[in-house]
Amino acid sequence: MPTFKTSKARENILGRIRKELNKTSVPMPYPEIEKKQAEQIYARSGMSDEETFADNFNQLGGKFVYCNTEDELYNNIVTLYENKGWAKMLCAEKNVLSALSSQDINIALDADDTPEDADACITGCELLVARTGSVIITSNQNMGRTTSVFYPTHVIVAYINQLVPDLSDAISTLNKKYGNELPSMINLNTGPSRTADIEKTLVVGVHGPGEVYCFLVNR
Repeated sequence: MPTFKTSKARENILGRIRKELNKTSVPMPYPEIEKKQAEQIYARSGMSDEETFADNFNQLGGKFVYCNTEDELYNNIVTLYENKGWAKMLCAEKNVLSALSSQDINIALDADDTPEDADACITGCELLVARTGSVIITSNQNMGRTTSVFYPTHVIVAYINQLVPDLSDAISTLNKKYGNELPSMINLNTGPSRTADIEKTLVVGVHGPGEVYCFLVNR
């Protein structure tokens, strides 16, 4: 085995390092912190999770719409489509696309056909996170990797049972649902796409949709 020579100065430095490492470690200043396993870091407001999500989502630049029924959802989608004057809207959610078609509401195309010139795309989501106003999208959803980021406007359809209070609840829910087979992509989408890379000026819609709508259905 070859022997490598080291300088005396280097040996002195290494010797001092070894000496310090062998000393007793500094006691933890606040050992009681370790005992607080289940303490909530963030205080809950007096608002419901629905109100908290709506407030945070809107503050981030999203547009939140509450729907009491699915019929109200479809009427609101039609109103949005007409008010925005879109020429082409896609839908990646098969149940929403089927429901629209069954009511002779022919305003959305199947996202599987992937027209590149569409103005907006409707998708579902895995979860909504109330405290951060975020939407969790995964690759297990139909076209989950592309539809939520490729088109100028992202329209999300979600249900009350998909709303969780905080990120820790979202992680627990995903672990419970998927176990050891988590999706290969899990995105935490928080508001419209934005960047301040160009001369420190905030620009919306550079790397993804410039507008994000969330229709939350009471079901």
